Amino acid sequence: MLRATEKITALYCRLSVEDTKDEKKNGKEAPSNSVQHQQVMLMQYAKANRLPNPTCFIDDGYSGVTYDRPGFQKMLSEIEAGNVSTVITKDLSRLGRNSALTGLYINYTFPQYGVRYIAVNDHFDIIDPNSTDNDIAGIKNWFNEFFAKDTSRKIRAVNKAKGERGERLTTNIPYGYKASSDNPKEWVIDEEAAKIVRRIFTLCMEGKGPS
Repeated sequence: MLRATEKITALYCRLSVEDTKDEKKNGKEAPSNSVQHQQVMLMQYAKANRLPNPTCFIDDGYSGVTYDRPGFQKMLSEIEAGNVSTVITKDLSRLGRNSALTGLYINYTFPQYGVRYIAVNDHFDIIDPNSTDNDIAGIKNWFNEFFAKDTSRKIRAVNKAKGERGERLTTNIPYGYKASSDNPKEWVIDEEAAKIVRRIFTLCMEGKGPS
């Protein structure tokens, strides 16, 4: 167990693919949730509040619905080893978008290891339980989870509509096809590769099996 002055201040930054898509406005990508922006913001906050040994833990491209993220798990290992005094995120949604698990970490896991948790933009600080912002943290966590589910539903609906229109759903062209020279958005048969695909199909139908 480290002494208080030797413990680190964990600056946790997370950005998911859905967050990136949500920030695209007027054809430009807003940088407010970028990992770089989060790092700078949290580092400035830690220094301004004289929080010791700020150390970044990053999950770039990971959904907040699950906590099986390498950056978070690495930070959790440090917490369980007694090496962390404070965890700081830009807001509650950066920590996670699963209201049950987020509440469990904030209300049980962090206090169990003597870790102070701060969500800067939500004005949430675990050492100030009388704060009005702390009272509505549970509601914010529920809303963050709802936002993730709603975004997922919208993406599925968009993909379903594209599929029904005959539009491609992936940027990777499957083997046997190639981009059309007239319209890159359309696929045409790659005759050379198609010979192999047809041969595989014939062998399968002859009883060789798909493998």
